[in-house]
Amino acid sequence: MTEDEKMQEELKGNVFITTLNKVYNWGRRGSMWPMSFGLACCAIEMIGAAASRFDFSRFGMEIMRATPRQADLMIVAGTVTKKMVPQIVRLYNQMAEPKYVLAMGVCAISGGPFKEGYNVVSGIDKFLPVDVFVPGCPPRPEALIQGFMLLHEKVMNEDFRRARWYRKEPIPEIPVPLHGPDLVDVRQTEEIKEHTTDPLQAEAKVVGEKA
Repeated sequence: MTEDEKMQEELKGNVFITTLNKVYNWGRRGSMWPMSFGLACCAIEMIGAAASRFDFSRFGMEIMRATPRQADLMIVAGTVTKKMVPQIVRLYNQMAEPKYVLAMGVCAISGGPFKEGYNVVSGIDKFLPVDVFVPGCPPRPEALIQGFMLLHEKVMNEDFRRARWYRKEPIPEIPVPLHGPDLVDVRQTEEIKEHTTDPLQAEAKVVGEKA
């Protein structure tokens, strides 16, 4: 065990660090601003959750920002089309750390009734790290609020010393998918090349190796 690891183990039981974590995370939990954009009918339920009957402003979330630069939470509410994914990834990359993603509704989670459609993505988690899934078609405002509470619980249990956004190393951006005849995740470029090799070229290569 290295000296740094020993120090981390000793700090685990430190009352000051534990209290500092709770205070710090309590402040973040109570001022989490969602980004105000909706993709389909789930957005209507999200708006209902913000209205007076359900009122998620009691969680300190009443300020829904129209810019990713001032948002902490991206709510992917509704059907995600292949043409929309590059814009969603760009917006996510523009959000400042710490940031979170909530997938609202079966369309955002798995494609829903449009799964395997020619223009629909089968889950936003294939492109973004999703923290909370809220199932439903569309989910009721109560379900969305429960999703908020699960996210708040996750935030309260985080240790800022081990968080990715507290490290010195820069956090790499998620590559923006390419939208053409179909959606291409540039992180799978090498894998795509392996499966799209011209069979004649591959056969010639094998013959050349045998010779």
